[in-house]
Amino acid sequence: MGICLDELRLLVIRPTLKHLRAWSAGMENLLLGTAAQESQLGFHLKQGRRHGLGIYQIQPHTHREIWDDYLIGHPALASKVRGLASQRDFLDHPHSELTTNLRYATAIAWLIYRAADADKVAEDDVPTMARLWHQHFHHGPAASQRDFEQSYAQLVSGADPTDSAPRYTGEPPPLRRHPAPRSSPGALLPDRHAQQPLA
Repeated sequence: MGICLDELRLLVIRPTLKHLRAWSAGMENLLLGTAAQESQLGFHLKQGRRHGLGIYQIQPHTHREIWDDYLIGHPALASKVRGLASQRDFLDHPHSELTTNLRYATAIAWLIYRAADADKVAEDDVPTMARLWHQHFHHGPAASQRDFEQSYAQLVSGADPTDSAPRYTGEPPPLRRHPAPRSSPGALLPDRHAQQPLA
């Protein structure tokens, strides 16, 4: 079991995209689908001998390319992304941020799509998400667009019938009324709604 889907959506991906002024429902879902396909929403942060790191399995050389080839030409955006990273550890071990810093890793994952002009997608267009992932993000063992669609169905859209985990809605849980203990004064009072005996 990886990270709770709704917590990843509401506490990591959405605020990160809004911080970067890049939020859309489609991009949010594409990043969720990417995390679902790459690491089962964080179940694996480092898979065997693969070089990918973190919930998005971003490779170190891809990480460097984002900074050296893309962000160098976008200084304001680079400053926003740098603000998500650790102050000191990033200088010594920049790639470790992909594993330990969810918001920073999310920003880099978005930038991979942004650098390829692939950051526009409808929120329910899963086939297009799968194509964008396969063309611009996928780097591991052989996997197809169909694999992305299956991961999305099972882990993001909730189509997996075996998934019984409750979904976070942002609403407080309903109050549960418990019967008063027998020792409480209220337990000795008659029920106002009880049927009165006929005289």
